[in-house]
Amino acid sequence: MISCAKAVQQLWEYLDGTSTQADRVLIEEHLKRCRRCCGELEFAHELRAFLVDAAHEDLPEDVLRRLNRTVEELDP
Repeated sequence: MISCAKAVQQLWEYLDGTSTQADRVLIEEHLKRCRRCCGELEFAHELRAFLVDAAHEDLPEDVLRRLNRTVEELDP
């Protein structure tokens, strides 16, 4: 069984589906036996879903205007 540190280190790749098949098997075996890492997985899954949802929301017009003004001030 891999360590908790190794499982947590590879959690995002696991959630993104970019981990290798061998790593997926190791992580899934670890998650079957480790409640702590299951909690980490649940948190990471929820955070990822929140970030994906937030990325698709339009910015309010005033925030977009201020952001554009800030970019113009930075770009000489």
